[in-house]
Amino acid sequence: MQQESPPVNTSPDGRRTRWDAHRRRRRQDLVRAALDAFNQHGPEVDMDQVAAVAGVSKPVLYRYFADKAQLWLAVGEYVAQLVVEEVTPAVAQVREERSLIAATVDAYLGAIESRPDLYRFLMHHSGLSGGHNLVAKASGKVAVELSRVIGDRLRALGLDAGPAEPWAYGLVGFVTAVGDWWLERGRPMSRAALTDYVATLMWQGFDGVRASADLPGGLRLAEVHDDR
Repeated sequence: MQQESPPVNTSPDGRRTRWDAHRRRRRQDLVRAALDAFNQHGPEVDMDQVAAVAGVSKPVLYRYFADKAQLWLAVGEYVAQLVVEEVTPAVAQVREERSLIAATVDAYLGAIESRPDLYRFLMHHSGLSGGHNLVAKASGKVAVELSRVIGDRLRALGLDAGPAEPWAYGLVGFVTAVGDWWLERGRPMSRAALTDYVATLMWQGFDGVRASADLPGGLRLAEVHDDR
């Protein structure tokens, strides 16, 4: 059985720094082990099974997580970060507005589709009061990146970039809600079809604002930049 022991210390300050770093790494390892245990045993996975996959005793597991809820909260935070890391690059590389919306929708749906059982467990069946907060936290990170992209596009068109942040948060919130519905209903349509439906709906509002905005010199945006 693997035993926990602190790293060798060289000074009081160095010992604390090294021990904190060790705990962070160890905690992350245990979170990944919990994911592996979930994949092996499904939603009924328990702490004994997590400890077995991690190769530690259950008391060692409890040194890092007070209870099962705290462990799965940490797992949820880890998965939320994975979603951010999958969605953000897809959003950052797109320059056309409708394609930006479609990329956001498709990347998010792809991220949750790749781990549907875990997503449902964390959101609805794990008993975590913070399940939805985890999704909101991840969505907020995506929205920040998206607002930068939208803001850059608006400024490049000579428009006020003020709406960029609320548009980004609204878009991400909408997509999150649709994605939750999609998984809970057993994916009643293809990811490609849902992406197109959502992008089309959201684009109408976005394009309407673009088309009604005045550019310097009194030109209408729709007259000089129509990339539909």
